Amino acid sequence: MDSGQRGTILVVEDEKKISDIVRVYLEKDGFRTVVADTGEKAIKSLKEHFDLIILDLLLPDMQGEELCSLIRESSDVPIIMLTAKSGEEDRIRGLGIGADDYVVKPFSPRELVARVKAHLRRTRKSEKIRSFNNGALKMDAANYEMKKGDVMVTLTPTEFKILLALAEKPGRVLSRLQLVNMVQGYNFEGYDRTIDAHIKNLRHKIEDDPKNPTLIKTIYAIGYKFIGTPDEN
Repeated sequence: MDSGQRGTILVVEDEKKISDIVRVYLEKDGFRTVVADTGEKAIKSLKEHFDLIILDLLLPDMQGEELCSLIRESSDVPIIMLTAKSGEEDRIRGLGIGADDYVVKPFSPRELVARVKAHLRRTRKSEKIRSFNNGALKMDAANYEMKKGDVMVTLTPTEFKILLALAEKPGRVLSRLQLVNMVQGYNFEGYDRTIDAHIKNLRHKIEDDPKNPTLIKTIYAIGYKFIGTPDEN
């Protein structure tokens, strides 16, 4: 992150009026912004480091979902999808392929900036490495790294934050709304249900048998709890 700046944001949006508004509000708040109006330009821009990406789903040369999947193959940078697709299934699908947040058009530029700041603010700086189930699961909160045994597993920032929030309170039930507030840093109506999509992704990555989880247990009608056993330091 550049000195004197909050960070650098890539805005992938083909409607100039929208990208101009987003850029003005971000730069007013101290962010450096780079705008790409096609998927191809966005891919070329990824040679540069970005702290967060705002991604429109309806691009002229490719679907935003495809671009999101391509980014996730090599990066865990936070991604906020910006789209006119407002259905719950669209939101769950977007989060399911690796997005960290989902903003529906028309939107409030101030709210979008608040979400950007919340995601960056939630980047935790901790030197402690947490280990569970005799080393079967290890989490390095400082570097957003997780190992299943000796194998590094790639998690999105939001997936990592959810797992960390649960693992820091083993045996305690956390509601979906609590997880939203702890992970996103704000309360957003309707977002709590998308926690389920993140949990599903997490289970496929960290559980030996996602249908019979030994780390994250569903407490029906309430939320989730971490049932792994912390190792002694």
